[in-house]
Amino acid sequence: MVIANRAFIQTSAAKIKQELNNPKLVEMYERCMANTLDTTIKIRESGLTFILTGDIPAMWLRDSVCQVRPFLLFAAENEEIQSMLIGLSKEQAKLVAIDPYANAFNETANGAGHQADITDMHPQVWERKYEIDSLCYPIQLAYYIWKITGRTEQFDQAFLQMLQSIFSLWQVEQHHETESSYRFERMDCVPSDTLKRDGRGTETTYTGMLWSGFRPSDDACEYGYLIPSNMFAVVVLAYAKEIIEAFYPDEKETYEQAATLRSDIQAGLEKFGTYNHPKFGEIYAFEVDGFGNQLLMDDANVPSLLSLPIIGYSDKEEKIYQNTRNFILSKDNPYYFEGEMAKGIGSPHTPKGYIWPIGLAIQGLTTNDQVEKNTILEMLLRTDAGTGLMHESFHPDNPEDFTREWFSWANMMFCELVLDTAGFQMASALTK
Repeated sequence: MVIANRAFIQTSAAKIKQELNNPKLVEMYERCMANTLDTTIKIRESGLTFILTGDIPAMWLRDSVCQVRPFLLFAAENEEIQSMLIGLSKEQAKLVAIDPYANAFNETANGAGHQADITDMHPQVWERKYEIDSLCYPIQLAYYIWKITGRTEQFDQAFLQMLQSIFSLWQVEQHHETESSYRFERMDCVPSDTLKRDGRGTETTYTGMLWSGFRPSDDACEYGYLIPSNMFAVVVLAYAKEIIEAFYPDEKETYEQAATLRSDIQAGLEKFGTYNHPKFGEIYAFEVDGFGNQLLMDDANVPSLLSLPIIGYSDKEEKIYQNTRNFILSKDNPYYFEGEMAKGIGSPHTPKGYIWPIGLAIQGLTTNDQVEKNTILEMLLRTDAGTGLMHESFHPDNPEDFTREWFSWANMMFCELVLDTAGFQMASALTK
């Protein structure tokens, strides 16, 4: 048992029961929390923490952080949770050192995963799809641990080297066409699993932003500048500056790298990242290429445009965010779907028309409307297909038709929404 002291689950469940008065919701909350603790988290003898994504025997840098977010809410008073989180932070620094372009890793160098991909593979890399957010999440996690618990063991030499590696890679990927050696191709697959132009992706020009091969869904970008992921980079680069000032004060060059990157990316977002929509007003684009092409949509995976208040880029009530949100939650977004049992955001990663519980949870977490939160919780409760757990996606007319039997990230996003609705909020935990 990785966390023996689980009183926080029972205590929070009692508060949820008192606040929301829904026995099934409380039961599912407890089940999802225990499921993640019992089936995905492995604390090694070294003290490092490896977290399986669910039904795939590998750890994603992104998913592993999202899978522990609800535990952060209870970390200040639970030393076992603190140790697990610090172990995860250190594990991530170790994995990024193997390959900062990789998104998912094996527990050991066992050669599992997509070793046949045409890219520079390592036997401990499960998949080498370069995604900006995969490098943002380890910075966010380390920062959150510090702010919530006061613990700072994660800020060691390996963490500094990880920051330097990330910043160097991002400087290269600002100039993907001329400076990057990254290539990725997968044979005999759907088009979204590989990059065009001999593995380079569709053509882009310099914008100051960071090029990304793939989205948080692990699907290839249509245009190389993924707006929500660049926004996430702006947020974590501010965290990185604060971390460097506090724990690596002599690293002036590394600090300047972070500051310059943040300024360049933000300028690129302001110049290229918006679109004047005839129906919704000024909104954020999802992807751009710098040549004037823009993709207008949103995806259920995080970071997404809908999730901007959660990642810390936008206030919930900011006008352009509200315009973008209205677009996203309408049929003008090609990945917004409605059915008899639910309505919400899906993804090109799953069958057309399927809705993602992660997307529903994000919708609930980014509204101040309690009625909307409760409506989303009711949708999630009636679309679990009798399993008591969340799935990757489901058909809104027939929730028994779903993808992935179990998916820890979705389970924990459900738990975070339940906790948020009952008064346990990440923003409050970060400012205590």
